Amino acid sequence: MDKLTVICPCCEATLTIDSTTGAILAHEEKKKATASFDELKEGLSKQKELRDQIFSQEMSSMKDRERLLEEKFKEAMKRAGTDDGTPYKNPLDLD
Repeated sequence: MDKLTVICPCCEATLTIDSTTGAILAHEEKKKATASFDELKEGLSKQKELRDQIFSQEMSSMKDRERLLEEKFKEAMKRAGTDDGTPYKNPLDLD
């Protein structure tokens, strides 16, 4: 038994290995099945629908983002208005 044949669990390629040295003698990639034109077209249409869905979700989140930023800005302005004017003291400067 000079040679071992192993199938890679990741890419499913067939490896022929020398049992004495452990060197790879041959590597044969798994043949990919070709799809028909209609199957490829259907796959592209599914990808397009997914892209459109993601785009619409991002657009709605951007609209909501504008409102959230505006509310945060107003809240920060309220806090800035109640500031008593004392300068900020850095805790590291107290040494």
